[in-house]
Amino acid sequence: MLVLTRKLNEAIQIGDDIEVKIIDIDGDQIKLGISAPKTVDIHRKEIYQAIQDENNNAASISVDMIDLIKKNQKNY
Repeated sequence: MLVLTRKLNEAIQIGDDIEVKIIDIDGDQIKLGISAPKTVDIHRKEIYQAIQDENNNAASISVDMIDLIKKNQKNY
């Protein structure tokens, strides 16, 4: 992990397209501004993890469940 120290209104550059800037510091909270292409998804870590968990749960449907769905579709 790279650890950098930045002050208010200073930024870091990630590659050619992403800039992370310190917008505000209030006690133990820091507001970050992130400039990135619209094609780059940006989420808080807990939201990203929840999305990954949901995707993993959805992908782990058992073969039996898929077979049941196929069987029910044939009956219509």
